[in-house]
Amino acid sequence: MISSFYIAWRYLAFNKVRSATLVACITLIAFLPMALQLLLDESQQLLQSRATSTPLLLGARGSALDLVMNSLYFDEQVPDVFTMQAAEDIMQSDLAYAIPLYVRFHARNSVIVGTTLDYFDFRGLQIAQGRMFAVLGEAVIGADVAEDYGLHPGDAIVSSPETLFDLAGVYPLKMAITGVLQRNHTSDDLAVFVDLKTAWVIEGLGHGHKDLTSTDDASVIMTRTEDSVTANAKLFQYTEVTEDNIDSFHFHGDLSAYPITAVLAVPDDVKSATLLRGRYLENPRYHIVRPKDVIAGLLENIFRIKSVIDSVIAIVGLATVMAIILVFALSVRLRQRELSTIFRLGCSRMTTVNLIVAEITLIVIASSIISAGLLYLVDANADTLVRQLVLR
Repeated sequence: MISSFYIAWRYLAFNKVRSATLVACITLIAFLPMALQLLLDESQQLLQSRATSTPLLLGARGSALDLVMNSLYFDEQVPDVFTMQAAEDIMQSDLAYAIPLYVRFHARNSVIVGTTLDYFDFRGLQIAQGRMFAVLGEAVIGADVAEDYGLHPGDAIVSSPETLFDLAGVYPLKMAITGVLQRNHTSDDLAVFVDLKTAWVIEGLGHGHKDLTSTDDASVIMTRTEDSVTANAKLFQYTEVTEDNIDSFHFHGDLSAYPITAVLAVPDDVKSATLLRGRYLENPRYHIVRPKDVIAGLLENIFRIKSVIDSVIAIVGLATVMAIILVFALSVRLRQRELSTIFRLGCSRMTTVNLIVAEITLIVIASSIISAGLLYLVDANADTLVRQLVLR
């Protein structure tokens, strides 16, 4: 039997293209369903773990899925915004404490999450390097952001404009990085975290100006009196908050009317959660959702689609197996003279069968080794693949 494997190996090595094609076909048919299952299992674990740890989300009336995906996984689809007053209402209800979120802007390819320090306590996020942001214009970044861009505390990161030509005159904000978070293998690793006021500065709702009383540039002055100085539109708006200009930054109007995209509500107990949800059942402006229920519905749809994909893969696999059988059958016909010579040399017909079986065995072994290697790579990088392909 060893001699049969040796002859089969030499034959496969001589017919490299045919052998490589057969190995590739078998590898794909074996690898794809198992890789898909690995990624789906990892997706389910990541989605469910983060959703289960989040009790309630308040958002503007609209798509519950968009609200959950944006607030928990920082998806680019931004839900309808509403005001900070909604977060204050929850706090005043004494049923839960509220963590406002404003997830809308980006810095390079990373999402900027405007929130409060309560968010870090709730998620159990710890600082690995540096410190937490403390004043306007500071940011802390996730582990993946630091690794991807080579950033450290003391560096800076600039927000990206939403459009190429911003007619509103809102300029990118250069933010000082004060800390890097410990890796926790969630969407938090991919985000840039800032204070809510910093996010509002990025939007242009808060800004700083030059000191008009001491400026020598008369072109920016519209009117000047003993009591006040009024500037025109030429007045420069800072794009970086520094120690020298931080006192000049200010916000107009009531901050409770400023925008957010979601409120993460953490109720005191099950009864408080039920009462809080009841308050918003008939509310025309807001709705409260349980993220784990929303994600459960999403996963149900995903696995329904997977069953269709599995059926397609099974049909393609069956067709591939039949094609491989046909290839071997034709190969035997084409090698009739070769096999006849082996028989005339005194070998039994069983020897011919052993040669064919040895060829099939070697091809299957090669395919299995390659499939196992690919599955190992997928399993080792499943977390990264899911976050890049599914959650981003």
